Amino acid sequence: MNIFQTAEKQAKLLPDKYRGMTVLELEERAREIKEKLGKKLFIPGHHYQKDEVIQFADASGDSLKLAQLSQENTEAEYIVFCGVHFMAETADILTAPQQKVLLPDMRAGCSMADMADIHQTERAWTKLLALFGDSMLPLTYVNSTAAIKAFVGRNGGATVTSSNAEKMVSWALEQKPRILFLPDQHLGRNTAYKLGIGLDEMAVWNPITDQLEYEGTIENVKVILWKGHCSVHENFTVENVNEVRKKHPGMKIIVHPECKREVVALSDMAGSTNYIIEAIENSGPGSAWAIGTEMNLVNRIISQHPDKHIISLNPHMCPCLTMNRIDLPHLVWCLETVEQGESHNLIQVEEETANFAKLALDRMLERP
Repeated sequence: MNIFQTAEKQAKLLPDKYRGMTVLELEERAREIKEKLGKKLFIPGHHYQKDEVIQFADASGDSLKLAQLSQENTEAEYIVFCGVHFMAETADILTAPQQKVLLPDMRAGCSMADMADIHQTERAWTKLLALFGDSMLPLTYVNSTAAIKAFVGRNGGATVTSSNAEKMVSWALEQKPRILFLPDQHLGRNTAYKLGIGLDEMAVWNPITDQLEYEGTIENVKVILWKGHCSVHENFTVENVNEVRKKHPGMKIIVHPECKREVVALSDMAGSTNYIIEAIENSGPGSAWAIGTEMNLVNRIISQHPDKHIISLNPHMCPCLTMNRIDLPHLVWCLETVEQGESHNLIQVEEETANFAKLALDRMLERP
């Protein structure tokens, strides 16, 4: 049973009371509880959250930034993390033992993180060691489970973000001649390619077939990419790029590096969520942009920049479905349980797993 299935099994159903409340009633309750609990409560909200949720966030940002802010908020007894499961796990790993991290809906998982479970990874590592010997270092995107972070930490590797992936891949290749990059093949491929590693020097590990997908001489492999992806970013296509070029000549296309290599190659700019946000903020009035990232964020950027022409690279894109499980009714339900001292949907990473996962995070964070 994977993380998402476990969360589904453990999840409590939203009581009918909250389904029957109006938006105004829900918003009023959220404000009341926030005011009552004050600094005892900290609500981090990921960039991809709905506006109905993000309006109550004490801070917004990407997953690692929010986990670090949770760590810094030492007065907070309760951290209601508005994001997905692996993000809340990271917050629990970094925060003090007495702080409680809660997820408003335990079904809020991440399809990418779920594409690499610990059993698949340990099995793959054994087979890859048989192929390559002790010549590999594992790296994992922070968009992974605590168990995968712990595996990487235990085996000398580190975590990476979409902002520092180039730096961390370079560091890893200084330690060993090869890396195993989990769980997003596209971020790994785009990063390695940008560093000058050829596509013919990259292989793909398929966790379903337990096989290495590669057609060259195996000794030439430098980067082994886990066959995983973001279900949102993989839906941006070359056809989307060509359509924008045709309909909007001169419009800049900016995408997240979780997009496919061919989409990144045809775009004008590629970078992390913060990179995208800052690029739009720093652009002049009247500038035109097609953005290849999650739709809630794109819509928020559009509303924040009425002086610019901004569209989604894929006009038919849906928001991240699992992220959107966190909605206003679930947030208020979670806040009321905190108010009552019940704190359901508690995220607790087992101590040994947390220690090794923190080791992987620390190896990244100690590199400025």
